[in-house]
Amino acid sequence: MPSIYEELIKKNASLAVIGLGYVGLPIALAFAKKIKVIGFDINAERIKMMQAHQDPSQELTSEDFENCDITFTHQIADLASVRFFIVAVPTPIDEHTQPNLKPLLSASSIVGKVLKKGDYVVFESTVYPGCTEEDCIPILEQESGLNFVNDFKVGYSPERINPGDKEHTLANIVKVVSGCDAESLEQIAKVYELVVKAGLHRASSIKVAEAAKIIENTQRDLNIALMNELSIIFDKMQINTYEVLEAAGTKWNFLKFVPGLVGGHCIGVDPYYLTYKAKELGYTPSVILSGRAINDSMGAYIAKKTVQKIIKQGANPSEARALVMGVTFKENVSDIRNSKVADVIRELQSYSIQVDVIDPLAKADEFQHEYQLSLSHEPTGKYDAIILAVNHKNYLLLQENDFLQWAKERCVFVDVKGVFRKKIQKLDYWSL
Repeated sequence: MPSIYEELIKKNASLAVIGLGYVGLPIALAFAKKIKVIGFDINAERIKMMQAHQDPSQELTSEDFENCDITFTHQIADLASVRFFIVAVPTPIDEHTQPNLKPLLSASSIVGKVLKKGDYVVFESTVYPGCTEEDCIPILEQESGLNFVNDFKVGYSPERINPGDKEHTLANIVKVVSGCDAESLEQIAKVYELVVKAGLHRASSIKVAEAAKIIENTQRDLNIALMNELSIIFDKMQINTYEVLEAAGTKWNFLKFVPGLVGGHCIGVDPYYLTYKAKELGYTPSVILSGRAINDSMGAYIAKKTVQKIIKQGANPSEARALVMGVTFKENVSDIRNSKVADVIRELQSYSIQVDVIDPLAKADEFQHEYQLSLSHEPTGKYDAIILAVNHKNYLLLQENDFLQWAKERCVFVDVKGVFRKKIQKLDYWSL
């Protein structure tokens, strides 16, 4: 009997990617250049865009869709021919920073409805160790009436796609793979080797692969939290954090992290999955939670420092105007999910400051829906404070004179990431 890999190579069977966001779509298109693929997403409007060779996440071009053997659908019935499923749906947190597994469990239910004997399911969504086996597999069994391992195989291969990064792509990043047994591990590895050129790391178990993914972002989160705490301390000492980091960075083993707003659907979310599971097991992870608390507080901290500067300039906050430049969770992407810039805006508004918000990449309707906040097309009039919150490429091309045209006679320039340090002379400059 031919293996699942052989069936896919001969195009006797299809591979499906469930969830076509910034992770799922690039994976689907990469495989579609080699084998037969079905791209599935529950959002019919997004499917229409992809059928027209448009990426709703604005990460890929129309050329990326060319020469691909792929069918885009939101109909579960279209998954009947699939033998190898890759689940790449979001794993967000709720308002209480608890894991929201609804998209993942819903995707598991969809796959379970069409699962057949001999099929493979690989999860890529970031989860706490144990989630695949404890939460997802029981749903696959319940919906399909099949038995795990005996009837179908499951693996876990954490996504490592970095939005906006054209260098570290799917093909160029080492891929961690795992399976429920030795056979599944080798078959899953062979399938991923079709699209990953950088090589694979075979994890010893699904749990190990899940844990590896979640500590990647937890490590970054903690390092950035340290930088944020240092920036608060150095501000009280009236020394510039970036000058300190430049000096310290001359040592060969100094880790080059910088302070900033930590949002998005990875670094600002993943640690909460780990702390949730740790607490469930009776351990309170104080270091990780402390780092999260610091990073989650930085939006309010930046806004309060801005208000203090406005008051020092002699302005009344209730009569002041502020311009916030950039609202996406990181530079040069359109994604506004879990953007901590919203915290800056809301904190400024709590002081009755009128806030105008601009961003060349974010979509106004999405921003309004997500945060109930408005985006302006361009600056209007003069401002008491200008906050460069996100370092989009076109913002970095601006000169001080560009900012001066929007500034009142006494204006605060808040440079969150310190990119205009030493370039701003006439405005009251402050950065983390």
